[in-house]
Amino acid sequence: MSEELRSIPPQHGSFVFTSESVTEGHPDKIADQISDAVLDAILAKEIELQEQGYIAPNGVPANVENVRCACETLVTTGTVIVAGEIRTQAYVDVQEIARGVIRRIGYNRAKFGFDCDTCGVMSLIHEQSPDIAQGVDESFETQTGATTDPIDLIGAGDQGMMFGYASNETKTLMPMPHYLASRLAERLAAVRHDGTLAYLRPDGKTQVTVRYEEGKPVEVTTIVISTQHAAEIEDMGKIKADLIEHVITPVMAAENMPWDNADIYVNPTGRFVVGGPMGDTGLTGRKIIVDTYGGYAAHGGGAFSGKDPTKVDRSGAYMARYIAKNLVAAGLADACQLQLAYAIGVAHPVSVLVETYGTGKIADDKLAQLVRECFDLRPAAIIKTLDLRRPIYRQTAGYGHFGRAELDLPWEKTDMVQTLLAKA
Repeated sequence: MSEELRSIPPQHGSFVFTSESVTEGHPDKIADQISDAVLDAILAKEIELQEQGYIAPNGVPANVENVRCACETLVTTGTVIVAGEIRTQAYVDVQEIARGVIRRIGYNRAKFGFDCDTCGVMSLIHEQSPDIAQGVDESFETQTGATTDPIDLIGAGDQGMMFGYASNETKTLMPMPHYLASRLAERLAAVRHDGTLAYLRPDGKTQVTVRYEEGKPVEVTTIVISTQHAAEIEDMGKIKADLIEHVITPVMAAENMPWDNADIYVNPTGRFVVGGPMGDTGLTGRKIIVDTYGGYAAHGGGAFSGKDPTKVDRSGAYMARYIAKNLVAAGLADACQLQLAYAIGVAHPVSVLVETYGTGKIADDKLAQLVRECFDLRPAAIIKTLDLRRPIYRQTAGYGHFGRAELDLPWEKTDMVQTLLAKA
Protein backbone atom coordinates (compact mmCIF):
# COMPACT_ATOMS: atom_id res chain seq x y z
CA MET A 1 0.00 0.00 0.00
CA SER A 2 1.36 3.40 -0.90
CA GLU A 3 2.33 5.94 1.72
CA GLU A 4 -0.35 8.26 0.34
CA LEU A 5 -3.09 5.72 1.03
CA ARG A 6 -1.71 4.84 4.44
CA SER A 7 -1.54 8.46 5.54
CA ILE A 8 -4.70 8.85 7.56
CA PRO A 9 -5.13 11.63 8.55
CA PRO A 10 -3.87 13.08 5.25
CA GLN A 11 -0.70 15.09 5.45
CA HIS A 12 -0.35 16.48 1.95
CA GLY A 13 -2.12 18.96 -0.29
CA SER A 14 -5.26 20.96 0.53
CA PHE A 15 -8.17 19.32 2.31
CA VAL A 16 -10.88 20.06 4.86
CA PHE A 17 -11.72 18.10 8.01
CA THR A 18 -14.77 18.39 10.24
CA SER A 19 -15.24 17.48 13.91
CA GLU A 20 -18.16 17.93 16.28
CA SER A 21 -18.73 18.28 19.99
CA VAL A 22 -21.73 18.45 22.31
CA THR A 23 -22.58 20.35 25.47
CA GLU A 24 -22.97 18.89 28.93
CA GLY A 25 -26.77 19.05 28.49
CA HIS A 26 -26.82 16.73 25.49
CA PRO A 27 -28.68 13.56 26.56
CA ASP A 28 -25.75 11.22 25.80
CA LYS A 29 -23.48 13.47 27.83
CA ILE A 30 -25.90 13.60 30.75
CA ALA A 31 -25.66 9.80 30.79
CA ASP A 32 -21.83 9.90 30.66
CA GLN A 33 -21.67 12.37 33.53
CA ILE A 34 -24.01 10.36 35.74
CA SER A 35 -21.98 7.19 35.10
CA ASP A 36 -18.70 8.92 35.95
CA ALA A 37 -20.22 10.65 38.98
CA VAL A 38 -21.24 7.23 40.34
CA LEU A 39 -17.69 5.95 39.71
CA ASP A 40 -16.16 8.98 41.45
CA ALA A 41 -18.48 8.58 44.43
CA ILE A 42 -17.56 4.89 44.82
CA LEU A 43 -13.83 5.59 44.59
CA ALA A 44 -14.03 8.49 47.07
CA LYS A 45 -16.10 6.49 49.58
CA GLU A 46 -13.92 3.36 49.28
CA ILE A 47 -10.78 5.47 49.88
CA GLU A 48 -12.45 7.01 52.95
CA LEU A 49 -13.46 3.59 54.33
CA GLN A 50 -9.99 2.20 53.68
CA GLU A 51 -8.41 5.05 55.60
CA GLN A 52 -10.80 4.32 58.49
CA GLY A 53 -9.83 0.62 58.47
CA TYR A 54 -13.38 -0.50 57.68
CA ILE A 55 -14.04 -4.24 57.43
CA ALA A 56 -17.33 -5.43 55.92
CA PRO A 57 -19.56 -7.97 57.76
CA ASN A 58 -18.25 -10.66 55.38
CA GLY A 59 -14.73 -10.00 56.64
CA VAL A 60 -13.48 -8.20 53.51
CA PRO A 61 -11.65 -4.94 54.28
CA ALA A 62 -12.27 -1.80 52.25
CA ASN A 63 -9.56 -1.41 49.59
CA VAL A 64 -9.79 0.91 46.60
CA GLU A 65 -7.72 -1.59 44.58
CA ASN A 66 -10.62 -4.03 44.74
CA VAL A 67 -13.20 -1.58 43.35
CA ARG A 68 -14.76 -2.61 40.05
CA CYS A 69 -17.27 -0.46 38.24
CA ALA A 70 -18.98 -0.63 34.87
CA CYS A 71 -21.87 1.79 35.22
CA GLU A 72 -24.24 2.50 32.32
CA THR A 73 -26.93 5.16 32.26
CA LEU A 74 -30.00 5.70 30.08
CA VAL A 75 -31.95 8.97 30.17
CA THR A 76 -35.27 9.69 28.48
CA THR A 77 -38.32 11.83 29.13
CA GLY A 78 -38.69 12.10 32.90
CA THR A 79 -36.60 8.99 33.60
CA VAL A 80 -33.04 7.97 34.47
CA ILE A 81 -32.01 4.30 34.54
CA VAL A 82 -28.61 3.37 36.00
CA ALA A 83 -27.41 -0.20 35.45
CA GLY A 84 -24.18 -2.16 35.50
CA GLU A 85 -21.74 -4.19 37.55
CA ILE A 86 -20.16 -2.76 40.69
CA ARG A 87 -17.93 -4.28 43.39
CA THR A 88 -17.30 -2.10 46.42
CA GLN A 89 -17.60 -2.04 50.22
CA ALA A 90 -19.06 1.46 49.95
CA TYR A 91 -22.67 2.53 49.78
CA VAL A 92 -23.45 5.45 47.51
CA ASP A 93 -26.83 7.02 46.86
CA VAL A 94 -27.19 6.56 43.10
CA GLN A 95 -30.48 8.45 42.99
CA GLU A 96 -29.05 11.53 44.70
CA ILE A 97 -25.88 11.41 42.58
CA ALA A 98 -27.94 11.36 39.37
CA ARG A 99 -30.15 14.23 40.53
CA GLY A 100 -27.09 16.27 41.56
CA VAL A 101 -25.51 15.89 38.11
CA ILE A 102 -28.73 16.90 36.35
CA ARG A 103 -29.13 19.88 38.71
CA ARG A 104 -25.58 21.16 38.06
CA ILE A 105 -26.09 20.84 34.30
CA GLY A 106 -29.12 23.11 34.56
CA TYR A 107 -32.15 20.88 34.03
CA ASN A 108 -33.85 22.16 37.18
CA ARG A 109 -37.28 23.21 35.88
CA ALA A 110 -39.99 21.10 34.31
CA LYS A 111 -40.49 23.73 31.58
CA PHE A 112 -36.95 22.89 30.33
CA GLY A 113 -38.27 19.41 29.46
CA PHE A 114 -36.38 17.62 32.24
CA ASP A 115 -36.25 18.30 35.96
CA CYS A 116 -33.72 16.98 38.46
CA ASP A 117 -36.23 16.96 41.32
CA THR A 118 -39.20 15.27 39.64
CA CYS A 119 -37.61 12.79 37.20
CA GLY A 120 -37.68 9.12 38.12
CA VAL A 121 -34.34 7.46 38.91
CA MET A 122 -34.08 3.66 38.78
CA SER A 123 -30.96 1.78 39.93
CA LEU A 124 -30.36 -1.70 38.45
CA ILE A 125 -26.84 -2.44 39.68
CA HIS A 126 -25.38 -5.87 40.48
CA GLU A 127 -21.97 -7.49 41.09
CA GLN A 128 -19.32 -8.06 38.43
CA SER A 129 -19.32 -11.49 36.76
CA PRO A 130 -17.08 -13.85 38.77
CA ASP A 131 -15.72 -15.25 35.49
CA ILE A 132 -14.46 -11.82 34.46
CA ALA A 133 -13.35 -10.95 37.98
CA GLN A 134 -11.05 -13.95 38.30
CA GLY A 135 -9.01 -12.87 35.25
CA VAL A 136 -8.83 -9.26 36.40
CA ASP A 137 -7.99 -10.11 40.02
CA GLU A 138 -5.41 -12.71 39.03
CA SER A 139 -3.96 -12.48 35.54
CA PHE A 140 -3.30 -15.33 33.13
CA GLU A 141 0.42 -14.86 33.72
CA THR A 142 -0.04 -15.27 37.49
CA GLN A 143 -2.49 -18.19 37.25
CA THR A 144 -0.10 -20.15 35.02
CA GLY A 145 2.86 -19.49 37.32
CA ALA A 146 4.75 -17.56 34.64
CA THR A 147 5.50 -14.68 37.02
CA THR A 148 5.38 -13.61 40.63
CA ASP A 149 5.73 -9.89 39.86
CA PRO A 150 2.88 -8.10 41.72
CA ILE A 151 2.42 -5.72 38.75
CA ASP A 152 1.56 -8.78 36.66
CA LEU A 153 -1.25 -9.68 39.03
CA ILE A 154 -3.99 -7.58 37.38
CA GLY A 155 -5.11 -8.81 33.99
CA ALA A 156 -6.79 -6.60 31.41
CA GLY A 157 -10.50 -6.13 32.14
CA ASP A 158 -11.39 -6.88 28.53
CA GLN A 159 -9.90 -7.66 25.17
CA GLY A 160 -9.69 -4.88 22.59
CA MET A 161 -7.57 -2.19 21.03
CA MET A 162 -7.06 1.38 22.18
CA PHE A 163 -5.64 4.35 20.30
CA GLY A 164 -3.87 7.47 21.45
CA TYR A 165 -3.09 10.47 19.28
CA ALA A 166 -1.24 13.77 19.42
CA SER A 167 -0.21 16.39 16.88
CA ASN A 168 1.48 19.76 17.11
CA GLU A 169 -1.50 21.63 15.61
CA THR A 170 -2.53 23.18 18.95
CA LYS A 171 -0.90 24.10 22.25
CA THR A 172 -2.54 21.05 23.81
CA LEU A 173 -1.27 18.81 20.97
CA MET A 174 -4.78 18.01 19.74
CA PRO A 175 -6.27 18.06 16.23
CA MET A 176 -7.52 21.58 15.51
CA PRO A 177 -11.11 20.77 14.36
CA HIS A 178 -11.91 18.74 17.45
CA TYR A 179 -10.19 21.19 19.77
CA LEU A 180 -12.19 24.13 18.42
CA ALA A 181 -15.51 22.24 18.43
CA SER A 182 -14.94 21.24 22.07
CA ARG A 183 -14.02 24.78 23.13
CA LEU A 184 -17.14 26.17 21.38
CA ALA A 185 -19.35 23.67 23.23
CA GLU A 186 -17.63 24.54 26.50
CA ARG A 187 -18.10 28.27 25.88
CA LEU A 188 -21.73 27.75 24.93
CA ALA A 189 -22.36 26.26 28.37
CA ALA A 190 -20.29 28.94 30.13
CA VAL A 191 -22.35 31.88 28.77
CA ARG A 192 -25.50 30.07 29.84
CA HIS A 193 -24.25 29.38 33.36
CA ASP A 194 -22.95 32.93 33.98
CA GLY A 195 -26.14 34.56 32.68
CA THR A 196 -24.57 36.29 29.65
CA LEU A 197 -27.14 34.51 27.43
CA ALA A 198 -29.77 33.51 29.97
CA TYR A 199 -32.23 32.34 27.31
CA LEU A 200 -29.99 29.39 26.37
CA ARG A 201 -30.89 25.92 27.61
CA PRO A 202 -28.50 23.02 28.39
CA ASP A 203 -28.62 20.95 25.18
CA GLY A 204 -26.39 21.89 22.28
CA LYS A 205 -24.01 20.72 19.53
CA THR A 206 -21.10 22.34 17.74
CA GLN A 207 -19.26 21.49 14.54
CA VAL A 208 -16.14 22.99 12.99
CA THR A 209 -14.61 22.48 9.54
CA VAL A 210 -10.95 23.38 9.15
CA ARG A 211 -9.01 23.74 5.89
CA TYR A 212 -5.50 22.31 5.83
CA GLU A 213 -2.59 23.12 3.56
CA GLU A 214 0.30 20.66 3.54
CA GLY A 215 -0.90 19.07 6.73
CA LYS A 216 -1.27 22.35 8.68
CA PRO A 217 -4.56 24.03 9.67
CA VAL A 218 -4.87 27.44 8.00
CA GLU A 219 -8.51 28.57 8.41
CA VAL A 220 -11.96 27.67 9.62
CA THR A 221 -14.37 27.32 6.71
CA THR A 222 -17.63 26.31 8.46
CA ILE A 223 -19.06 26.62 11.98
CA VAL A 224 -22.33 24.97 13.02
CA ILE A 225 -23.95 25.57 16.41
CA SER A 226 -27.30 24.18 17.44
CA THR A 227 -28.39 25.35 20.87
CA GLN A 228 -31.52 24.72 22.87
CA HIS A 229 -33.24 27.98 23.79
CA ALA A 230 -36.24 29.43 25.59
CA ALA A 231 -39.53 29.20 23.68
CA GLU A 232 -40.02 32.98 23.71
CA ILE A 233 -36.87 33.51 21.59
CA GLU A 234 -38.09 33.14 18.03
CA ASP A 235 -35.53 35.27 16.18
CA MET A 236 -32.67 33.00 15.07
CA GLY A 237 -30.86 36.12 13.87
CA LYS A 238 -30.59 37.32 17.47
CA ILE A 239 -29.22 33.95 18.64
CA LYS A 240 -26.72 33.94 15.75
CA ALA A 241 -25.51 37.47 16.52
CA ASP A 242 -25.18 36.65 20.24
CA LEU A 243 -23.26 33.44 19.58
CA ILE A 244 -20.89 35.14 17.15
CA GLU A 245 -20.15 37.82 19.75
CA HIS A 246 -20.02 35.77 22.94
CA VAL A 247 -19.07 32.26 21.83
CA ILE A 248 -17.40 32.06 18.42
CA THR A 249 -15.25 35.21 18.47
CA PRO A 250 -13.59 34.56 21.89
CA VAL A 251 -12.82 30.92 21.05
CA MET A 252 -11.32 31.69 17.63
CA ALA A 253 -9.33 34.63 19.01
CA ALA A 254 -7.82 32.47 21.77
CA GLU A 255 -6.52 30.00 19.18
CA ASN A 256 -5.69 32.72 16.62
CA MET A 257 -7.52 30.86 13.86
CA PRO A 258 -8.76 32.86 10.83
CA TRP A 259 -12.52 32.48 10.35
CA ASP A 260 -13.50 35.66 8.50
CA ASN A 261 -14.80 33.75 5.49
CA ALA A 262 -16.46 30.94 7.41
CA ASP A 263 -20.04 29.88 6.72
CA ILE A 264 -21.89 30.08 10.03
CA TYR A 265 -25.03 28.04 10.70
CA VAL A 266 -26.93 28.62 13.95
CA ASN A 267 -29.96 26.42 14.67
CA PRO A 268 -30.36 25.57 10.98
CA THR A 269 -33.72 23.86 11.65
CA GLY A 270 -35.05 27.27 12.74
CA ARG A 271 -36.04 26.34 16.29
CA PHE A 272 -34.62 24.21 19.13
CA VAL A 273 -36.87 24.37 22.20
CA VAL A 274 -37.51 20.68 22.91
CA GLY A 275 -34.13 19.16 23.78
CA GLY A 276 -32.24 17.10 26.31
CA PRO A 277 -33.75 13.75 27.38
CA MET A 278 -37.19 14.92 26.28
CA GLY A 279 -35.98 15.45 22.73
CA ASP A 280 -33.76 12.39 22.46
CA THR A 281 -32.82 9.36 24.52
CA GLY A 282 -29.31 9.49 25.99
CA LEU A 283 -26.94 6.58 26.60
CA THR A 284 -23.52 6.23 28.21
CA GLY A 285 -20.77 5.72 25.67
CA ARG A 286 -22.54 7.06 22.59
CA LYS A 287 -20.17 10.01 22.09
CA ILE A 288 -16.82 8.22 21.88
CA ILE A 289 -15.55 10.36 19.00
CA VAL A 290 -16.43 13.55 20.89
CA ASP A 291 -14.60 12.07 23.89
CA THR A 292 -11.40 11.48 21.92
CA TYR A 293 -10.07 13.13 18.73
CA GLY A 294 -13.11 14.10 16.71
CA GLY A 295 -12.55 11.36 14.15
CA TYR A 296 -9.08 12.64 13.22
CA ALA A 297 -7.50 9.52 14.71
CA ALA A 298 -8.62 5.90 14.88
CA HIS A 299 -10.85 4.62 17.68
CA GLY A 300 -10.93 1.09 19.10
CA GLY A 301 -14.63 1.32 19.92
CA GLY A 302 -14.50 1.19 23.71
CA ALA A 303 -16.28 3.89 25.71
CA PHE A 304 -14.79 5.50 28.85
CA SER A 305 -17.44 6.77 31.23
CA GLY A 306 -18.54 4.67 34.17
CA LYS A 307 -15.56 2.30 33.94
CA ASP A 308 -12.95 1.83 36.65
CA PRO A 309 -9.29 1.89 35.51
CA THR A 310 -8.90 -1.92 35.32
CA LYS A 311 -10.99 -1.54 32.18
CA VAL A 312 -8.32 -1.03 29.52
CA ASP A 313 -10.89 0.60 27.25
CA ARG A 314 -10.33 3.56 29.51
CA SER A 315 -6.89 3.25 31.09
CA GLY A 316 -5.27 1.91 27.90
CA ALA A 317 -6.64 4.84 25.88
CA TYR A 318 -5.37 7.27 28.51
CA MET A 319 -1.94 5.65 28.43
CA ALA A 320 -1.87 5.71 24.64
CA ARG A 321 -2.63 9.44 24.66
CA TYR A 322 0.06 10.01 27.33
CA ILE A 323 2.67 8.23 25.23
CA ALA A 324 1.68 9.85 21.92
CA LYS A 325 1.66 13.30 23.53
CA ASN A 326 5.11 12.81 25.03
CA LEU A 327 6.51 11.58 21.69
CA VAL A 328 5.19 14.70 19.93
CA ALA A 329 6.22 17.02 22.79
CA ALA A 330 9.73 15.54 22.55
CA GLY A 331 9.85 16.52 18.87
CA LEU A 332 10.18 12.89 17.77
CA ALA A 333 7.15 13.33 15.47
CA ASP A 334 4.78 16.10 14.36
CA ALA A 335 1.83 13.72 14.63
CA CYS A 336 1.63 10.32 16.28
CA GLN A 337 -0.97 7.61 16.65
CA LEU A 338 -0.33 4.74 19.04
CA GLN A 339 -2.28 1.49 19.14
CA LEU A 340 -2.30 -0.85 22.15
CA ALA A 341 -4.15 -4.18 22.18
CA TYR A 342 -4.98 -6.50 25.08
CA ALA A 343 -6.44 -9.93 25.76
CA ILE A 344 -8.91 -10.26 28.63
CA GLY A 345 -7.21 -11.45 31.80
CA VAL A 346 -3.68 -11.03 30.35
CA ALA A 347 -1.41 -8.34 31.79
CA HIS A 348 0.98 -7.65 28.92
CA PRO A 349 -0.36 -6.03 25.72
CA VAL A 350 -0.50 -8.34 22.69
CA SER A 351 0.66 -5.56 20.37
CA VAL A 352 2.08 -2.02 20.25
CA LEU A 353 2.02 0.01 17.02
CA VAL A 354 3.29 3.54 16.35
CA GLU A 355 2.23 5.47 13.23
CA THR A 356 3.69 8.95 12.58
CA TYR A 357 2.37 9.47 9.02
CA GLY A 358 5.85 10.17 7.70
CA THR A 359 6.54 12.89 10.30
CA GLY A 360 8.72 10.77 12.65
CA LYS A 361 12.32 11.76 13.21
CA ILE A 362 13.17 8.08 13.54
CA ALA A 363 11.46 5.01 12.04
CA ASP A 364 8.05 4.04 13.43
CA ASP A 365 9.21 0.53 14.41
CA LYS A 366 12.08 2.10 16.36
CA LEU A 367 9.61 4.40 18.11
CA ALA A 368 7.46 1.38 19.02
CA GLN A 369 10.54 -0.26 20.53
CA LEU A 370 11.30 2.97 22.41
CA VAL A 371 7.76 2.98 23.81
CA ARG A 372 8.14 -0.58 25.12
CA GLU A 373 11.45 0.38 26.76
CA CYS A 374 10.21 3.57 28.42
CA PHE A 375 6.62 2.72 29.42
CA ASP A 376 5.20 -0.19 31.40
CA LEU A 377 1.98 -1.08 29.58
CA ARG A 378 0.55 -3.65 32.01
CA PRO A 379 -2.83 -2.50 33.46
CA ALA A 380 -1.54 -2.36 37.05
CA ALA A 381 1.45 -0.31 35.93
CA ILE A 382 -0.75 2.06 33.91
CA ILE A 383 -2.97 2.59 36.96
CA LYS A 384 0.12 3.32 39.08
CA THR A 385 1.87 5.52 36.51
CA LEU A 386 -1.18 7.70 35.93
CA ASP A 387 -2.53 7.44 39.50
CA LEU A 388 -5.96 6.42 38.26
CA ARG A 389 -7.62 5.14 41.44
CA ARG A 390 -8.91 8.60 42.30
CA PRO A 391 -12.27 10.36 41.84
CA ILE A 392 -11.17 12.42 38.81
CA TYR A 393 -13.55 11.17 36.16
CA ARG A 394 -16.75 13.20 36.14
CA GLN A 395 -14.86 16.30 34.96
CA THR A 396 -13.75 14.37 31.88
CA ALA A 397 -17.29 13.38 30.86
CA GLY A 398 -17.97 16.70 29.10
CA TYR A 399 -15.88 18.48 26.45
CA GLY A 400 -13.38 15.71 25.81
CA HIS A 401 -11.01 13.52 27.83
CA PHE A 402 -7.91 14.91 26.08
CA GLY A 403 -6.44 18.34 25.48
CA ARG A 404 -8.10 19.79 28.59
CA ALA A 405 -5.46 22.29 29.64
CA GLU A 406 -7.59 23.63 32.53
CA LEU A 407 -7.72 20.20 34.23
CA ASP A 408 -4.75 18.59 35.94
CA LEU A 409 -5.13 15.24 34.20
CA PRO A 410 -2.16 12.86 34.54
CA TRP A 411 -2.32 11.56 30.96
CA GLU A 412 -1.87 15.13 29.69
CA LYS A 413 1.52 15.60 31.37
CA THR A 414 4.67 15.71 29.23
CA ASP A 415 7.02 14.51 31.98
CA MET A 416 8.54 11.70 29.88
CA VAL A 417 10.09 13.95 27.22
CA GLN A 418 13.63 13.87 28.62
CA THR A 419 13.51 10.10 29.18
CA LEU A 420 12.44 9.54 25.57
CA LEU A 421 15.11 11.87 24.19
CA ALA A 422 17.80 10.21 26.30
CA LYS A 423 16.92 6.75 24.93
CA ALA A 424 16.01 7.72 21.35
